[in-house]
Amino acid sequence: MQRQEFNQLLNDILKPHNIKDFCPNGLQVEGKNEIKKIVTGVTASQALIDAAIDEQADAILVHHGYFWKGESQPITGMKKRRIGALLANDINLFAYHLPLDIHPEIGNNAQLAKLLDIEIQEGLEPVANSVAVKGRLKTALSGDEFASKIAKVLNREPLTSLVRSSKIQTIALCTGGGQGYIDLAAEQGIDAYLTGEASEQTIHSSREQNIDFFAAGHHATERYGIKALGELLALEYGFEVSFIDIDNPV
Repeated sequence: MQRQEFNQLLNDILKPHNIKDFCPNGLQVEGKNEIKKIVTGVTASQALIDAAIDEQADAILVHHGYFWKGESQPITGMKKRRIGALLANDINLFAYHLPLDIHPEIGNNAQLAKLLDIEIQEGLEPVANSVAVKGRLKTALSGDEFASKIAKVLNREPLTSLVRSSKIQTIALCTGGGQGYIDLAAEQGIDAYLTGEASEQTIHSSREQNIDFFAAGHHATERYGIKALGELLALEYGFEVSFIDIDNPV
């Protein structure tokens, strides 16, 4: 598929025009015109780029790309090495941030909920395209039971703040760095909140508002959307796709 056509295909799937973001979504670094082989991963790190070079990929497709609002603009140091490697090897870089988080089927929230047996009901925010969502556990679990399930499914022990004695039934979630939504979840009387990261104040919010909290890792909670997107591209459009998971403990 030609690069422009591929970019349009991704935009048709993920609809980036529907949400404001902190970075450009879509093609970020231009490479060769014809795309057959794709490497997917969470972040466009040097390690992922090197792996894509080894795979002789035509394109890299990630959740965390480049050119974030507020970042230093000069292309020097680490940024120069990353972009230089892409250009030297004629590899396209495509990135989708919030559009991949919120997609109702292949998005990070949807995929994580599916893995953890959470039935998503609606957005947590009172707006269209809420970044955080809320729903119910298919089977009510104690905080300890749910923490054990997270550890088993994601292969990572979550950081927890377990403050309730009753089982969790309702739950809100936002993959990645979504800890700021805990207060909105607490205001709505939800039993538990799940995200990737925690801030110092998050634990106080959990304790003082009687809401169980789980931080299961930014990387660990966001592996599955980009993986599902790659699988869709392989199954429905015939691309050769490799998901490469560059480990990150955060």
